[in-house]
Amino acid sequence: MAIPLYQASVPVFLDAFANLSAMLDKGVEHAKGAGLDPAVLIEARLFENMYALPGQVQRASDTAKGFAARVAGVDNPKYEDNEKTFAELQARIKKTADFIGGIKPEQINAGEEREVTIYAGRGELHFNGRDYLLRFALPNFFFHVATAYGILRHKGVPLTKKDYLGRIA
Repeated sequence: MAIPLYQASVPVFLDAFANLSAMLDKGVEHAKGAGLDPAVLIEARLFENMYALPGQVQRASDTAKGFAARVAGVDNPKYEDNEKTFAELQARIKKTADFIGGIKPEQINAGEEREVTIYAGRGELHFNGRDYLLRFALPNFFFHVATAYGILRHKGVPLTKKDYLGRIA
């Protein structure tokens, strides 16, 4: 049984964004309860050459909106990547979710064989819409969501696997 490209993408991204949003809320609660400056969590990273928490959220956002826009054949909105607070990260997630949620299933499904070229650290990558989702967009998206989870967990936020899995757990 074939799964429509829309069903394998937009609802998956939206569920993960809801989970990420809830994890960020727990980060705020943890900072308040522990008497921490929230900036300690915002500026945290797992390793010095990795993005801090905002970069992880921004890359997840870019991946989801980039996939949806490219495959649907619509303009990919440019976001400034200037989020420095939990509230700003939540707004970024909402803005991205609103954008991808506004694309019709038939627009995404029509792009299954659309040629997609992206520019990554290794140069140009070429995919059809289906392979773009399965071989790049989903793995990259979940890498950044999982890394955001890891940053928060590493800094003591009481997250569990159920927080990461959220609605599906």
